[in-house]
Amino acid sequence: MDDELGKAYLNEIQRGLRGYKRLAEAAIAQLSGEELFRQIDPEANSVAVLIKHISGNMRSRFTDFLTSDGEKPDRHRDQEFIQENLTHEDLMRTWEAEWQGLFTTIESLKPEDLGRTITIRGEEHTVLQALNRALMHYAQHVGQIIFLAKHIRGGEWKTLSIPRGKSEEYKTISPGKYSKGLR
Repeated sequence: MDDELGKAYLNEIQRGLRGYKRLAEAAIAQLSGEELFRQIDPEANSVAVLIKHISGNMRSRFTDFLTSDGEKPDRHRDQEFIQENLTHEDLMRTWEAEWQGLFTTIESLKPEDLGRTITIRGEEHTVLQALNRALMHYAQHVGQIIFLAKHIRGGEWKTLSIPRGKSEEYKTISPGKYSKGLR
């Protein structure tokens, strides 16, 4: 991959991840402390559990990203899916710290790193593959957070994109009005 394409890719992966973070936080902001822990059925994850899991995954994958396996020995993934009595502040403090760790790691990468080999659970990936894997994984869980928040808030939900019935208006407005998320 040439330098310009590599730089463009690293910028784009950052942009996409920052967009998913914004979308998740806009959904989370609509929930009360109690609603963060609400499960829609006994087997479902709450938003709080998804926050814990995403944070745990980021810490494991992006700590010493280029030099150690992405599944750290001190990660206890199953614990991430146990509902705990954490506060909203505790969850969000960890969430913010792990996103910042992710962004710091990506900012440190150079285009020539994209072809390097790293491991996750002993399986080899190029850096590019690992970044794509992370982007897809976090997109999946951000979608779950948005779905749960929308379900929990019901009629009080504030849309994160183009509201229903506003698609025609969207075609005539200035760019950015409804693009709070991925832009």
